[in-house]
Amino acid sequence: MAFTYRDGALCAEQVPFEDIARRFGTPCYVYSRAALEQYYGEFTRALAGRRALVAYSVKANSNLGVLALLAQLGAGFDIVSGGELARVLAAGGDARKVLFSGVGKSEEEIAQALRAGVLCLNLESEGELQRVAQVAASLGKRAPIAFRVNPDVDAKTHPYISTGLRQNKFGVAYDDAERLYRAAAQLPQIDIVGVGCHIGSLMLGTGPFVDAAGRILALAQRLEQAGIRLTHIDLGGGFGIRYRDESPASISQFIDGALGVLAGRGETLVVDPGRAIVGNAGVLLTRVQYVKRGADRNFLVVDAAMNDLIRPALYGAWHEVLPVQRRDDSAEPAVYDVVGPVCESADFLAKDRALAARAGDLLAVMSAGAYAMVMSSNYNTRPRVAEVMVHGGKAHLVRKRESIQELYAGESVPSW
Repeated sequence: MAFTYRDGALCAEQVPFEDIARRFGTPCYVYSRAALEQYYGEFTRALAGRRALVAYSVKANSNLGVLALLAQLGAGFDIVSGGELARVLAAGGDARKVLFSGVGKSEEEIAQALRAGVLCLNLESEGELQRVAQVAASLGKRAPIAFRVNPDVDAKTHPYISTGLRQNKFGVAYDDAERLYRAAAQLPQIDIVGVGCHIGSLMLGTGPFVDAAGRILALAQRLEQAGIRLTHIDLGGGFGIRYRDESPASISQFIDGALGVLAGRGETLVVDPGRAIVGNAGVLLTRVQYVKRGADRNFLVVDAAMNDLIRPALYGAWHEVLPVQRRDDSAEPAVYDVVGPVCESADFLAKDRALAARAGDLLAVMSAGAYAMVMSSNYNTRPRVAEVMVHGGKAHLVRKRESIQELYAGESVPSW
């Protein structure tokens, strides 16, 4: 286990969180290299013997330290912006393993991707096809493309993170896909290389994923009959993890289900996991500032806030909260809401948690490796926090804490 108690002290691998807080301050994010390697390895083992690409979804956690490690392990990358492409390249990622998704790519981003030599642009509208063709023509290049097809499969997840239904903004309609591929095949600036889909995040069961694979396979077969051959089939990501008491299917069960559908096909199978690799590889470390008891509710006011971890406020997401130091004084726990100092009633990290805590104690907010630091903000002029990666007995700073001065360094007072 990457995060375990040793002699009553919670540790990241072999490093006590107390030492991390003393050295880097709080709040901060802490990642385990061993956990990242373990979770990435679940995909490579499940895909062993199959032509495949694990394209890590950069939006889940875009820290350069995380990206560099995954690049060293052989990962590709699924990106949704020019900024994410720049991060991947800065971390040593291979542009030839990059798939550029997203519904709103600008001309500048398309040109950036074509100059870098990405594996594929995942197109999500007919208008985008025309724009990509125009940009490619202006650069004297052929653009490698796939359409992200909306298979209208319900991932049975939170509506904010469901992406494969016909009412969602993502992808092109399944019934329009063959027509769009035929149109793309007539454009000399376009090189059709694949087909893709992504039906949503936090899938717990394999059924929707396998159903989507079946629909995409049927489309690929029709395209083949029309003389359009594909080199890859991208089934997306969205594999769920355990936050509380969920029982997600294993990665091998997801992959085996897809491989069963695609048996006999020669295309490279692409999957785009994000949360499944980084979610349980990260922790938000925070310190209790005040213990506030009220008539109706008790509060632990900590130094982390919704601007550091917005998932609870945004989705009602549940994160386990653990004391960094197990108490040996038989202190009776009380039920608390764990809240931050931001001036919003929605500023909470956890509600109704039984904890024995005092001012000055450290708490670990678990399963905070995905959609956490990447979604943080400077609301209330709060600097974004430090990020630390632990490898065995050593802790490395992979992002320094922002200073307040940096927050307004680009601003100016006008001369009225």
